[in-house]
Amino acid sequence: MDSGSPLRGPCALFFLLAAPALAIALALRGLDPFGRLITALAGAVALDMLVAQAMLTVHRWSVPGGIVAVTVLSLLILLATRLRRGVNQAKVS
Repeated sequence: MDSGSPLRGPCALFFLLAAPALAIALALRGLDPFGRLITALAGAVALDMLVAQAMLTVHRWSVPGGIVAVTVLSLLILLATRLRRGVNQAKVS
């Protein structure tokens, strides 16, 4: 069921930038904060454009589908970051 709220579009755009940017920023802990912010935002824009281009290429473009794809990719980045940290902590112990 779709919401008729006028905030639906801006919230979707915010999520499409914030979710992958947060995942990328957490993966880049070694950078200084400003470099991490810029790199995370650039990575988020690149990820969004790759998802959009892939969906347009296969003729399956939809806003909900794009949000789901970006969510899944962001979660995969977070999972890879967590797994990498777990392996690194196990090596140190």
